Amino acid sequence: MFKILDKIVGFINQSIAAIGITAGIAVAFTNVVARYVFDASFVWASELSIYLFLWSAFFAAAYCFKKDAHIAVTIILDIVPTQIAKVMLILSYVITLGFLAAVSYYGYEYLLLVIELDERSIDLWDMPMWIIYLVVPISFALGAYRVLERLITTIKTPHEECVQISEAEHVLAEISKNKNVEANPNVKDLEKMVKDVEKKTGGML
Repeated sequence: MFKILDKIVGFINQSIAAIGITAGIAVAFTNVVARYVFDASFVWASELSIYLFLWSAFFAAAYCFKKDAHIAVTIILDIVPTQIAKVMLILSYVITLGFLAAVSYYGYEYLLLVIELDERSIDLWDMPMWIIYLVVPISFALGAYRVLERLITTIKTPHEECVQISEAEHVLAEISKNKNVEANPNVKDLEKMVKDVEKKTGGML
């Protein structure tokens, strides 16, 4: 059941993120062409493109929790014992989960207020604004679900293996897959350089 739910959540996040950015670019491009080529513009295009980009960004952010693609400074995790690193990871996930759940809940509360006030968009064909604001409770709830997944996984994982792989280590892994690695005498120098840069940038390479 959890595997099915995982696929559904992933499909929702990816689909809305992709459709939102694609449709937003299409609407903005169409409006620019209409304005400069035909000397006309769509009144609703600007507002619609903003909302499409907004939905895309929020759901893409929720998807990033699945891929652990959000920016993270890992320098402290790299220098402390793995037992402490695991505790720190669990604590960070708990705090993140609480924040996302709170925003989702209060976003829902605000949604009810918008429905009660019957707030509507002037440019988007009198569309009820609660449809636009629906992105907040849904995307943050999906993000909270993803963080909960990572929290459970971290708790079950031995402390020796739970420290997150940094982006620099991902780069090194890709280097190691290169067929010309053995033939390239500069690979070890490159690996050392990447590790040194990661230390100097606090794990934000």
